[in-house]
Amino acid sequence: VRPGASDSFKCVMSLSLLRSHSRTCPSCLRPWGGLSGVPELEVEALSPINLLLERSLLPPRPLEAPEPNLSPDLKKVNCSPQTFRCTLSSIPQNQALLNKARLPLGLLLHPFRDLQQLPVITSNTIVRCRSCRTYINPFVTFLDQRRWKCNLCYRVNDVPDEFMYNPVTRSYGEPHKRPEVQNATVEFIASSDYMLRPPQPAAYLFVLDVSHNAVESGYLKFFCESLMDNLDKLPGDTRTRVGFLTFDNTVHFYNLQEGLSQPQMLVVSDIDDIFIPSHDSLMVNLKESKELVKDLLTSLPGMFSQTKETHSALGPALQAAFKLMSPTGGRVTVFQTQLPTLGAGSLKSREDPNQRSSTKHLAPATDFYKKLALDCSGQQIGVDLFLLSSQYADLASLACISKYSAGSIFYYPSFHYIHNPAQLEKFQKDLDRYLTRKIGFEAVMRIRCTKGLSIHTFHGNFFVRSTDLLSLANVNPDSAFAVQMSIDDSLADSSLACFQAALLYTSSKGKRRIRVHTLCLPVVNQLSDVYAGADVQAITCLLADMAIDRSITSSLTDARDALTNAVVDLASAYKSNVSNLQQSGLVFPAALCLFPIYILALLKQKALRTGTSTRLDERVFAMCEFKTQPLQQLMRMVHPDLYRLDNISDQGALHLNNTVIPQPHLLHLSAETLSRDGAFLMDCGNTFYLWIGKCCHDLFIRDVLGCPNYASIPTNMVIGKQDDTSAKATFFQYLVEDQSESASSYHEFLQHIQAMSK
Repeated sequence: VRPGASDSFKCVMSLSLLRSHSRTCPSCLRPWGGLSGVPELEVEALSPINLLLERSLLPPRPLEAPEPNLSPDLKKVNCSPQTFRCTLSSIPQNQALLNKARLPLGLLLHPFRDLQQLPVITSNTIVRCRSCRTYINPFVTFLDQRRWKCNLCYRVNDVPDEFMYNPVTRSYGEPHKRPEVQNATVEFIASSDYMLRPPQPAAYLFVLDVSHNAVESGYLKFFCESLMDNLDKLPGDTRTRVGFLTFDNTVHFYNLQEGLSQPQMLVVSDIDDIFIPSHDSLMVNLKESKELVKDLLTSLPGMFSQTKETHSALGPALQAAFKLMSPTGGRVTVFQTQLPTLGAGSLKSREDPNQRSSTKHLAPATDFYKKLALDCSGQQIGVDLFLLSSQYADLASLACISKYSAGSIFYYPSFHYIHNPAQLEKFQKDLDRYLTRKIGFEAVMRIRCTKGLSIHTFHGNFFVRSTDLLSLANVNPDSAFAVQMSIDDSLADSSLACFQAALLYTSSKGKRRIRVHTLCLPVVNQLSDVYAGADVQAITCLLADMAIDRSITSSLTDARDALTNAVVDLASAYKSNVSNLQQSGLVFPAALCLFPIYILALLKQKALRTGTSTRLDERVFAMCEFKTQPLQQLMRMVHPDLYRLDNISDQGALHLNNTVIPQPHLLHLSAETLSRDGAFLMDCGNTFYLWIGKCCHDLFIRDVLGCPNYASIPTNMVIGKQDDTSAKATFFQYLVEDQSESASSYHEFLQHIQAMSK
């Protein structure tokens, strides 16, 4: 479909019709503007769609990352988009072209994610560029058997003798067939050159709130049970060390030294000058003291069951944890149930129901937690926070302890083991995953890119040690990062741009390892090529990170306006520079046709919505999640996958291991999609919602839920019934277009964008 096409193209076709049409129509396969000889898929990605007329935009299956326009050989070895993804899969040749596109340039990275296959390389020589220190990868150029050219800085390097031997094929003289040059993701076993000290043991310290509020919530019993069940699954080896610290208005340490008949509690009541009562017996070898650890976990819930102490000395407890862990580094896991009220880091309630989106309340009230986090990072201590609070706890301040020490944040609002079984179940599942997932200690990550490109902003939980180096005291497989980039010098002499992330860490087994990911993308000089390769989901996620920063440094209104303006700017840029269509309406390229709906969905999120209905801690936690969640998880939170289940069929089903897996089509997140006679499943990333209509067939309810009919579905099921008001409100908050709400409908949003773009 090109400018000046015949009358049959004046109507805007649906994306599904366009796909089938463009494969057969000679006109569609002719060049579009500067796209001389582009693949058919790029032509399709540029097809203009009038969003005011076309409503069937959602693909039948979840959206995949766009495939870069590379040669088959390069595509085959490129990094997986689940690990490394760019907002533009075709890199503009210069900053002027990027500015003209009105799209952000950045990378989304999930560096430590769980992998089923990972080439692990043990070699005395890790081959790197002598100039920029890039690790050799599939996108370097071998000038001959003895020389290779770096794909980032273009320096010519010598091939070491050891690299001439291929351990996989056991042959000599074929360096280009080594696993480092055949895989975009590899892991090296590092030598002593990559160690400032001997690799640390896995060390875990648990810091537990045992105030009256904590005991009432009931979390302690379930924590102890979960840790007891998973003691043997904690990542580590024979050197693994553990310790425990509890606190209310004082701080309690536990002597677990091998040889004792039972654990000994040591109480420090001077919280203004906290000290460690014993340095040798508080962090103990898990294997040697396992029985004492089990005794403590068995007795802990009962030890404080009658407490009346309501104060919380979280700050002094964290100071004690820092002193206890400093000799080795490791992971501190903090459980907190209320606002800290005593000692260093004590806080006062700042939540005003009428000021829940105020910028001053989104920023921390004190720098205590940030400063302590930076001290922790310097000693290779990562702090993870579990907040289980029924009242305001000032997460904006508390979150700093994890943000700047590369930790994780978990939040369970209104947690109570009896009154909120859904939160209890989530807490138990999260805790099981948390205790057993793999972990990397004393890590650093550096991101390098092709000469001419530069990184200027990072998003995630870390401490920035230098312009391109992130300090990560701990690294886990569930956290992601993002970076913004700019083009400092023209890439006219380059046909490819490459990006490399190298994560140096100590494994839980005490091995120093380097995980390297390399991404290769084409460089283009036409605006149409930039749009054809735009990754709408990656763009949405990066803009979300940028909006979170803006809401804290400026205001929530400014952040929302910036997101809306991003859609307006794209519509104007595309219309004036690429489409050349003299038609009314709001026209977007097919590759970006979901951009307005994603931005509208983003504006409805707790992190960015207006009004006073969203509690301050819930808003702050949503902001934290945007900064740390991997793209796939984040997009399901922003724009969940909605399916109808009661009319599911085997048509188009997958057949795996003698199992038929149905593939239902995605539905638009619109109130008009739902019906009284249906059953609908919404996948929000970390939660499934099952919505049952009043007139849903009894056979489906019986087969799936084990209930004879709709009326017999128990109200305490973690499930949504059409006449369940609270469940309906929860379910409907994810709908992008819901006429029952005051929020803008999708069509009204498009009309607003159209008016502004003029």
